[in-house]
This record gives sequence, structure tokens and C-alpha cells, in this order.
Amino acid sequence: MGEIRKVVQDLLVREAAPLNLDEREVLVEQVLHEIFGLGPLEPMLQDPTVSDILVNTYNKVYIERNGVLETTDVRFRDNKHLMQVIDRIVSAVGRRIDDSSPMVDARLADGSRVNAIIPPLTIDGPHLSVRKFKKDALSAEDLLRYDTVTEQMLELLHGVVKARLNILISGGTGAGKTTLLNVLSAAIPPKERIVTIEDSAELQLRQPHVVRCETRPANVEGVGDITARALVINSLRMRPDRIIVGEVRGPEAVDMLQAMNTGHDGSLTTLHANSPRDALARLETMISMANLNLPDKAMRQQIASAIDVVIQVSRLADGSRRVSSISEIVGMEGEIITMQEIFVFERQGIDEEGRVLGRFRATGIRPRFAEQLRTCGIELPTALFTNNPDYAFAAGGER
Repeated sequence: MGEIRKVVQDLLVREAAPLNLDEREVLVEQVLHEIFGLGPLEPMLQDPTVSDILVNTYNKVYIERNGVLETTDVRFRDNKHLMQVIDRIVSAVGRRIDDSSPMVDARLADGSRVNAIIPPLTIDGPHLSVRKFKKDALSAEDLLRYDTVTEQMLELLHGVVKARLNILISGGTGAGKTTLLNVLSAAIPPKERIVTIEDSAELQLRQPHVVRCETRPANVEGVGDITARALVINSLRMRPDRIIVGEVRGPEAVDMLQAMNTGHDGSLTTLHANSPRDALARLETMISMANLNLPDKAMRQQIASAIDVVIQVSRLADGSRRVSSISEIVGMEGEIITMQEIFVFERQGIDEEGRVLGRFRATGIRPRFAEQLRTCGIELPTALFTNNPDYAFAAGGER
């Protein structure tokens, strides 16, 4: 790269380009980005404050920073220029994008996820979405600093992980499900063997004994794909202490629940849903996708016996993330799964600066799994579950 930089600088001098030193350096950087990087997107890829890059054709580029979308002045020369960058991304992972395959998922060298879709599936031109991979995963202290969760809630969740309860993390796109999963996984003892299964590897577990598995899409001939379900089934033969599925989206939910029900306690997974109750309904839909023709009651019994805790995470209107609910599944009443909320985030309005106001509150219900935690040597104070001001926290305010 240093040699190319020198060549460009010498060329500018030889051509007597009417540019000052700063302008020449900017031009040199742009040339290097075109040759070695992703052109106009490279500065945003190197910006640690940017979490998502969204390209809507060549002349509209947006970024997400701190949970809020922003417009940028970044432009490609034209859609052909944008297509060149997309081709560079997908060819690096042995894939292609053209009229016969106009949609593709890929991953950059740093682990960032990429999705590209082009005409004829899009009307106005190519579109590119980049979900950046965080090299330094957020810690529990970060979540406390950002008011995502309270110390009391975090104490409870760490106890739940240590006691090997099965956890489902639910939330919308960009709500922080994977981040919370990373934080909770820190409570898993280092002596345990963990198998992770993801569509795109994002989890950053610190334990020494981790087997990371990733699905594989079909090749250009439409064959050779390895699904999450196949990986979950295979993981059962790998002697895991815990199985972590980055996100359940389809029939692999059946095998995940069966694993939870057959000795693989302490497993964790996430899914897209807007509430804990919606999350259970989505699980039913995914089980139906496996074509097992199970009656509704049988599906719900399997869910109720497999999942112990449902954690709902939300991204609010101001871009902040909150653990909006921690619920326990307590069993069945007739054909209905029964749940009880242990902690909840109550919204109380919006301040003058547009920040969402609210507070975390214990509902006053002591969970049934508290006894299971005690048998594992995890003692949680009774006051933790008491609805009193000492354990309430005003988000964005003072303790």
C-alpha cells in the first residue's frame, strides 16, 4: 500500500495537479480506498461509532449511529460504480451477483455482515446494507452505563445463566439481542463446552472451549447449503454442555427445543419478536415449518417445558436500547402457556431533548426458579423482587 501511495503522490506532482497538500492527501486516500477497500464506504467502515451502513442506490447513503439513522454526503459516481464495490465484496467470498442471482449475503474480512440486492428485484438500482462487526463487544458495565439494564436485573440474569436455565432473548432488528447474548454468555463457567450456531458469526464468547459453527448458503447451482437445523442436529453429537443458536428463524426451532428438553440445560437463543407473547407465537410458527403436524397443545407443551426465561429487548424512538421485560414461563393452563413478568421497563414520556423517559421496576413477583437458583448456590435477596423505590431506576436520570 505504501508503494501505491508513493506512485499516486509522484503522479500528482508530475501532473502539477492544482491541489494543496490536504486536498492531495484526500485524493490519495480515495485512490487507496478504491484499490484496497470499498471505495466511498471505507471511511465509514473505519469509524467505530457507525453500526450500520445503508446504501440506497449510488447517491443515497445512510448510517446508523447510536441507534439513530443519519444521512451522509457520501456518493458513488453512479450505479455502475456501486456495482463494482458489490462485486468486489461478494467475489471475495466465492459468490456472485447478477440477473440470475440478484440477492446475496456475504461477510467482510472483519466479520461485518453484508446484504446486497440489485435489479430486477429493486426498481431504482442496487442496494447494499452493511451491519458492522464490533471488534470489542459491549460488556455488562457498558449496558449499565447506557441504562440498558439495571444492576438488579443483571444480577438476576447472571444467576439464571449460572443455574443453567434455558433463555430466549426476543426483540426487533437492531434492538441489541446479540449484544445481550454476548454479555450473558460471560456468566457461563469456563470449564463448559459450548457449541454456537449462527447464520453469520457475530458472537464473541470468551470461554476457552467454544466450537463455532456457521450455516452455508447454496452455491450458484442451488446446492450445497447447510442449514441451521442441520447444524443443531449435528451439534447434539458433539457432546456440548450448552448450545447457543444466534437466532432461530425456521424449523431448527424444533431441534433446539428438543435439545433443551433432553439434557442440554443452560442453552440460549434469540428471535425476532415485539413482545414475550409474540416470541412464543413465533416459536409455534417455526415448529409448524418442520412439518411434524403437531397439535397446538403439544407444541405449546414443548415450548413451556423447554424455555424458562424470556428476555425482551427494545430499541426506543430515541435510539436507546432497553431490556423492557424479563418474564418466567411457569407452565400451562389448558392450552395456554402461562408467563409471569419479573421486571419491566415502564415508559413515562419524552423529555425536551427527545429522550424516552421511564423506569425499570420489579413487579413484586418472586420467580419460581428462585428455588432452582438456591440449589445451585445462588442466593438472590428477597428485596430484589420487591416493588419498592430502592430498586427502581429512572432511565436517563439519577438513581
